[in-house]
Amino acid sequence: MPRPRPALSFAILLAVATAAPAIAAQAPITGGRPFADKPFKVEEVARFDSPWAMTFLPGGHMLVTEKAGRLLLLSPDGARRTAVEGVPAVDSSGQGALGEVVAHPDFATNGLVYFSYSAPGSPNGIVLARGKLVGDLGGARLEGVTTLYRAHPLKSGGHYAGRIAFSPDGHLFFSMGERQKFTPAQEPDGVLGKVVRLTMDGQPAPGNPLAAKGFDPAVWSYGHRNPLGLAFDLEGRLWDAEMGPKGGDEVNLILPGRNYGWPIVSNGDHYDGKPIPDHVTRPGFEAPKVSWNPSISPSSLLVYSGKLFPQWRGKALVGALSGEMLILVDLGEEGAKEEARYAMGQRIRAVDQGPDGAVYVLEDKAGGRLLRLMPAG
Repeated sequence: MPRPRPALSFAILLAVATAAPAIAAQAPITGGRPFADKPFKVEEVARFDSPWAMTFLPGGHMLVTEKAGRLLLLSPDGARRTAVEGVPAVDSSGQGALGEVVAHPDFATNGLVYFSYSAPGSPNGIVLARGKLVGDLGGARLEGVTTLYRAHPLKSGGHYAGRIAFSPDGHLFFSMGERQKFTPAQEPDGVLGKVVRLTMDGQPAPGNPLAAKGFDPAVWSYGHRNPLGLAFDLEGRLWDAEMGPKGGDEVNLILPGRNYGWPIVSNGDHYDGKPIPDHVTRPGFEAPKVSWNPSISPSSLLVYSGKLFPQWRGKALVGALSGEMLILVDLGEEGAKEEARYAMGQRIRAVDQGPDGAVYVLEDKAGGRLLRLMPAG
């Protein structure tokens, strides 16, 4: 880990942040709206104990994580499964979980799987790890599991985040929440409330934009609350879906070196009702491209690239927990906006795309279903 640097005061950080060039005005806040007719039919594939994330492997096999710490390998039809051995111990209390799982872009040749989990300890943090998947449905395990990166400083609380996205130029982006402690999102000597850019081996990537300004050398962007969705669009732009407080959930275009304002600004309020200044009052911070109030509790973000739903291509699907829906977001050049919302009737923990272009959804509960969405008719 990099050697800690002296912490700057919050007042100094605020002055530095607000001295940045003016940022484009935020989009209008999205309130309630009717559900759209679903352009898809829903098929149940399998059920799990509080599933958290999934990834697809060559040939259509799937890996699915469960909150308590199990990693499962599934057949393409979901009918067969096996628990993958070799997963480190997980602290799944509160918001802790065996979280994200993503296959390396060259998985077909190297068999590598990246995953995140909340490590045991008090206080503790989110860990980014990697292992090689060997075996099959008759017995599978992770070999050579290596810790690549640890969130720091360690804190107690929720808001672990832990989403992973591989960039087109071969870097790894990793999101971390501010552990419900607010100010770490603005502090330069840690990575809580940040998105970091790493090499594939978990080292701070050369050329990160804030290292010369006294920040931890891994930091790509900061001022985030709980970024639970992270994905690149078809043009190579990075987006996140982020939980706000009471209201103020966000979709952000993640740009290098930018400050997204938490906890100084938000389009929501504190849970005790105390107001937080809106983004429009602080033009020096990067404003969300889409914002929701009341909350929808975004859990995940998929940019669709398949052919089964041509009307969705290049757009984002956001899974919603409290909203119990999927939200279609147009990421167009004229400004991102919510295009439609589809009622799912359950808390949605994750959304992903299968090799055939079908959309897969995980429900967030004991007995949560893995659903396949196929075009209606």
